[in-house]
Amino acid sequence: MAGSRLLVRARTPGGVAECPGCGAGSARVHGVHERRLADLPFDGRSVIVRVRVRRLYCPTQGCQRTFREQVPGVLERYQRRTTRLTGHVRAAVRELAGRAAARMLGRWSVRLSRQTAVRVLLGIPLQTQEVPRVLSVDDFALLRRHRYGTVLIDGATHQRVDVLPDRRSGTLETWLWVHPGVEFVVRDGSATYAEAIRRGAPTALQVADCWHLWHNLVRAAEKVVAAHARRWAAAGPKRRQLTRETTTLAHWHAVHDLLDHGVGLMDCARRLGLGLNTVKRYSRVSEPEKLRRPPQYRASLVDPYRDHLRIRRATEPGVAVTTLLAEITALGYTGSLNLLHKYPNQGRAESARVMPSPADSPPGSPPAPANWASSGTLI
Repeated sequence: MAGSRLLVRARTPGGVAECPGCGAGSARVHGVHERRLADLPFDGRSVIVRVRVRRLYCPTQGCQRTFREQVPGVLERYQRRTTRLTGHVRAAVRELAGRAAARMLGRWSVRLSRQTAVRVLLGIPLQTQEVPRVLSVDDFALLRRHRYGTVLIDGATHQRVDVLPDRRSGTLETWLWVHPGVEFVVRDGSATYAEAIRRGAPTALQVADCWHLWHNLVRAAEKVVAAHARRWAAAGPKRRQLTRETTTLAHWHAVHDLLDHGVGLMDCARRLGLGLNTVKRYSRVSEPEKLRRPPQYRASLVDPYRDHLRIRRATEPGVAVTTLLAEITALGYTGSLNLLHKYPNQGRAESARVMPSPADSPPGSPPAPANWASSGTLI
């Protein structure tokens, strides 16, 4: 025992050893060698085992001349760790892989680099699994937008069965022909997988998995909500605009009432719970109508066809956006369908509400019309 290490010396028992090549037994010693192996740590200390093993002559003609005896279950050929330590290292790298496994094993006084952890992970033999009765098929990205693979999962045990190098129909079809016995195949809505399953396993029943069912339901609900976005915008935000308008006007009247009674700006902000800069903006506006701020929009490709959109939406409120796109495209529109979708949803196809705000209202600006509900300018 020295410092943080525990040294154990051992030797193999004598007797007849079996040749790994031909299986013949031999007790004729050629020489003695010492193997140095790492074992499971003890009491926070790393354990080093030095084992003396014999090199024996093989009695079989044409086989290897000499061989080194092994201890099954304890020592393995070409290994620097005992069998039980190798099992613990494989369990750690299977769960954590490279750097994380190296850090965790370091806390257990087992030192190895991340490269060694990856090599141990790649050296774990794959378990041979029987063809499952329920097979789940899905794709995954090896390099997003460029290269994809297909993973096959046992639907009962949720264990990986195989990984295919791509997501082509022929690859999955070949795998199903080579591995018969699948009765149910769980897949997404891919037509490629559906055709491969129909050809490779014609008797298997194709089932949609729960995740894709819910995902498709959510996407369908989003499309329905988006189709009625104009009605939602007309119903919901209007109440918020009225509340904001009422609050802004109330603040303006409260500030000017206090100023008319000789209250200072700082005292007004403290009494009303507003910021000093906000009170200053209210004080600089002489009339509440000057608080109105028209909406500002950037120029759009749809602007030259605004009148046409207004007339069509007034005469036929339920007209489809694709129909409007075809009509204005014939008139010379060069934009996209997405831009046309956004145009009426922003209120630019009809009169937009103008919100009162203390910001961006410099003194001396021209008074706005008295109709607060429908006035405003379109860009």
